[in-house]
Amino acid sequence: VQLVESGGGLVQPGGSLRLSCAASGFTFSSYPMSWHRQAPGKERELVAAETSASGVVKNYADSVEGRFTISRDNAKNTVYLQMNSLKPEDTAVYYCHAPLGGYGYWGQGTQVTVSS
Repeated sequence: VQLVESGGGLVQPGGSLRLSCAASGFTFSSYPMSWHRQAPGKERELVAAETSASGVVKNYADSVEGRFTISRDNAKNTVYLQMNSLKPEDTAVYYCHAPLGGYGYWGQGTQVTVSS
């Protein structure tokens, strides 16, 4: 199993970024995916999650509701996180997660920095 995040970077407040997580080594279309983030000195937190592999129903952290959108492309084995109206408090390393096995699998993360 391999998860590779990309798309992070430096963006000004109010800007947008789209993160990608390319998955391989498992049947991507059979598993719900999620995005998490970890800011310096803080615990990792859930940002957005699919409740089923269909991706129809999604849950979001209150802090990102209405600004972030999780989506998937099964043909590309990729899950996305569209982030709009970014705030400095969104600065963190963002990780995707696949719920396989006991604890699941994590990617290496991609840094998002929101600063003027």
